[in-house]
Amino acid sequence: MIIFYDIPSTLPKIAWSLSTWRVRYCLNYKRLPYRTEWVEYPDVQSHCQSLGISPTSTRNGQPFYTLPAIQDTSTSMSLSESMNIASYLDQKYPEMRKVIPEGTEAFQHAFMATFRENIIKRLVPFVVPVSPSRLNPRSADYFKKTRQEWFRKPLENVLPVGKERDRKWKEVREAFVGLDEWLAYSAKFRGEKSSFMTGENPIFIDFVIGGQLLWLKSILGERSEEWKEMKTWNDGRLERLSNRLKEWEMVQ
Repeated sequence: MIIFYDIPSTLPKIAWSLSTWRVRYCLNYKRLPYRTEWVEYPDVQSHCQSLGISPTSTRNGQPFYTLPAIQDTSTSMSLSESMNIASYLDQKYPEMRKVIPEGTEAFQHAFMATFRENIIKRLVPFVVPVSPSRLNPRSADYFKKTRQEWFRKPLENVLPVGKERDRKWKEVREAFVGLDEWLAYSAKFRGEKSSFMTGENPIFIDFVIGGQLLWLKSILGERSEEWKEMKTWNDGRLERLSNRLKEWEMVQ
C-alpha cells in the first residue's frame, strides 16, 4: 500500500496543488492502490522528518520540506518531490504503465525546467494571492505569512491589476504559445487524436501540465475569466488535454 501525503483545501475535491496533482495522476494512471493522508502546511516539515524524508531544497540556509511525498509500506521507502516519486514508481512497479519511459528522462527534465521558468512563474501572481482563501485556517495563515516573506510584500499587492494585469496576462498568453508548439508538434506527427506530448498515452510531463491547469481551475474557478480565456487558446488544445486527463483525477 502506498500512502500519499497531500495538502488539503476547503474545495469539494480537497486536492488542489499543482505539484501534488502530478503524483496523484501517476498513481491513478498506473492503477496503484493508495490512500491519501492530508497534511496541513504547518505540519509538513515535522511530518516529513518523522518519516525520514529528506528536504527538497533550502531556504535562507535552512532545510525546506515540501509535499508531495509518499510512503510505500511494502518497501518501507519514503520520499518526496514529484519527479523523484514518478521515477520510483516506474522502477518499483515496472509491470504498470510507465510515466517516464526509457530514453525520455533528459527530455522530461528539460521540459520541467522550461515549464517552471516560462509558465508557472508567470501564473504565480494570479494564483498565489488567491490561494489562502481556499485553504483551511492553519494552512491559510502559514501560506500567507511565508509567501509574504518570499515576495517581501502583502499578498494583495502581488495580484496585478489594471494595465499591469493586462501586461502580465499577455506574458502568460505568449508563454502558452510556446508550450503549444510542443503539443502541436506531437499532433502533427502522431495525428490529431494525440492529445499528449508523445502520443496516445500520457507521460509525466502531461501530468505536469494537467496539474498546473487543475491548480488554476481550483483556485480561480472554472468560471473565472482566466480559465474561460485560457481554454480557447491555441484552438482549444489546453481544454482538450484537460478533458483527456479527467479519467485519472480520482481522489482516494
